[in-house]
Amino acid sequence: MALADFQEKHLPVVEKELLNFLQEQTSEPILLEAMNYSVKAGGKRLRPLLLLAVVAGFQKEITTGAYQTAAALEMIHTYSLIHDDLPAMDDDTLRRGQATNHVVYGEALAILAGDGLLTEAFHLLSRAQVPASEKLLLLQLLAEKAGAKGMVAGQVADIQGEGQQLDLAGLAAIHRRKTGDLLTFSLLAGGILAQQDPAVLTVLEQLAQHVGLAFQIRDDLLDVVATPEEVGKTTGHDAVAGKNTYPGLLGLEGAKKALATELAQASGKLTTMSQEYAFDTSLLQELLAKFEM
Repeated sequence: MALADFQEKHLPVVEKELLNFLQEQTSEPILLEAMNYSVKAGGKRLRPLLLLAVVAGFQKEITTGAYQTAAALEMIHTYSLIHDDLPAMDDDTLRRGQATNHVVYGEALAILAGDGLLTEAFHLLSRAQVPASEKLLLLQLLAEKAGAKGMVAGQVADIQGEGQQLDLAGLAAIHRRKTGDLLTFSLLAGGILAQQDPAVLTVLEQLAQHVGLAFQIRDDLLDVVATPEEVGKTTGHDAVAGKNTYPGLLGLEGAKKALATELAQASGKLTTMSQEYAFDTSLLQELLAKFEM
């Protein structure tokens, strides 16, 4: 199945699981409205897509539990964007082609909408139709990758690094956590749901490291070369905020070379998956091709 067909078939189911759960579990209408405002804004849905593509790559059925796990992951991602955009953080006014949550609903409600999505993500995952042992592992992994040594730690390091000149290792250390850890969860969760053994999960984690850095390098490049209309958010913001970026450290051509290197290494891991674990790489290869610049 081509990637576009795969997305068309499966992502609406993830969306339905997410929106229905929020509807069922939210008692304040304005809170539901604010959460839905950011959830319904769309976006690439990359993280759920990666998770489901891994399950499919192992020729396993994509179950209701997989859709629920993917929905919980997207809730975490959306909460992080709402909070990232706040004046105290990145102070952005445009996200996914529309005004950011705090611009529409005010800072207090935007914070609470993010809090609601974060909390309900774990509520949904705790009730997902997944065997208990796998569910516990997924809950622990999501908390680790989203939490105080994962995404949140990366966000703190990013803020602390503003106005300082980091080296390449320091920059990568930020983005392995800030951006990479939720992408790592995507791939590992797909492997867990497909009931793969630890050796396979290790290769998936290695693959995720390269995918995460490739995604961030590309994002940094788009902030320099793309327009807000093309990417659906404010561009040129990183330089104004004094953030460390790959183009800032390596130059445009150097960043493009670094992106190509990470994509090549990711492709190599996919080859290993294909040869050693009978993994169908077609969906992920097509997805990675979209990262090229």
